Amino acid sequence: MATIRIPTTMRSLTGNKGEVRVSGATVGEVLSNLEKAHPGIGARVFDDKGAVRRYVNVFLNDEDIRFLQELSTPVADGDRITLIPAIAGG
Repeated sequence: MATIRIPTTMRSLTGNKGEVRVSGATVGEVLSNLEKAHPGIGARVFDDKGAVRRYVNVFLNDEDIRFLQELSTPVADGDRITLIPAIAGG
């Protein structure tokens, strides 16, 4: 199982948990299983085509998945996935 770090802005969807453990062989499977376990969070992570929203950064063990194999990146037991929504302002 992977540990997913949930940003404060999404914790209301995980029962206010900052981390949850979810199984899956790839980042995409883990995130899909996260949605199954915590309905509603998928809409915050995925766009209507099933891709990660452009303002959400996903890291696997401190590596941006955009520079790996994106949602097809393999996940090993004990890996950490971190969701980081972009913040804009001025």
